[in-house]
Order: sequence, then C-alpha cells, then structure tokens
Amino acid sequence: MQRFMLKSKIHRATLTAADLNYEGSIAIDSTLLAAADILPGEQVHVLNLNTGGRIITYAIEGRADSGTIMLNGPAARAGLPGDILVIISYCSCDEKELAVYRPRILKVDQDNRILAD
Repeated sequence: MQRFMLKSKIHRATLTAADLNYEGSIAIDSTLLAAADILPGEQVHVLNLNTGGRIITYAIEGRADSGTIMLNGPAARAGLPGDILVIISYCSCDEKELAVYRPRILKVDQDNRILAD
C-alpha cells in the first residue's frame, strides 16, 4: 500500500512579494529549497495563515540567502507581502519506507532565515 505523507514543510515563512504578471509558481530562496529538500518544479501546497487560503503550485528557485518567498502569476492573488505562509510538499511511501520515514520541517524567522531547533 502507498501512503501520501508530509515530505517537507517550511513553517511560518513571510511572503516578501507577489508578481501577478509572472507565469506562475512560488519563488523560494534556494537555500530554503535545499534545506527543505524541495526541488525546482516540485508541486507544493501553500497555506496562508492570514487568509486561511490554500493553493497548489510549483516551486522555483529564488536567489540564495535572499529570504525571497514570492507568489507569481495567478498565485499572486493568494497573498499579500507580509502574510505568513506554510509551504508543504508530499511524497508517496510504501510500507517498508515508513519505517525510516522522517519529514523535513524548517521553522523560519520573520526574515525567512532558518531557526535552530
């Protein structure tokens, strides 16, 4: 049996920009992408704590160590700069993989810098 599990979460990211005229996606600081094990082009769910909204889009790389979290294209309507977001990706695991399964969860500060656990 396959189960769909939380793979990665960037918790309480601050939306830094929104560009309605871009093709689509969410740009995420590439340092955060790597730390969260999210690849460019990977599907992500974006939850907006300010509005209660939830969208599905794909990740693209933002400049490393910039703190960039930017909604693009139609997704730009899902938040305003300053909104607090949770960015989630999922994976499919079989029963054997569940024994070693561990999601990667990043908590970030208001500047989207990774907080120590």
